[in-house]
Amino acid sequence: MIYLITYDINSKFTDYNDLYDKIKSLGDWFHPLESVWLLHPNYKIDVNKITYKLRETISDYDHIFVVEITKSPKQGWLQKTAWEWLKKYE
Repeated sequence: MIYLITYDINSKFTDYNDLYDKIKSLGDWFHPLESVWLLHPNYKIDVNKITYKLRETISDYDHIFVVEITKSPKQGWLQKTAWEWLKKYE
C-alpha cells in the first residue's frame, strides 16, 4: 500500500524537520516533489491515522492531504528513481 502525502505549511512556526521526521518514521518513503511524499508504511495504517500522526507536527494554519495510491495507471514527469520506487510496491 502506498500513500501520497502533500501539504501547505502556512505558519512560520512550523518546523519542516518535525514533519519530515514523522513521515520517515512511518515507513519507506520517497520525496519526489517539494511538498509531496510517497509512503509505504512499515505496518497496517490508514489515511486517518497517518493524518492524525502528521497533524501533531504542524499548526492549525497548515494544511495536509493524505490519499492512498491505487494500482491504477499513473502518469507524470518525475525523476526515474521515483518511478523505480513506485514499482517496488506494485
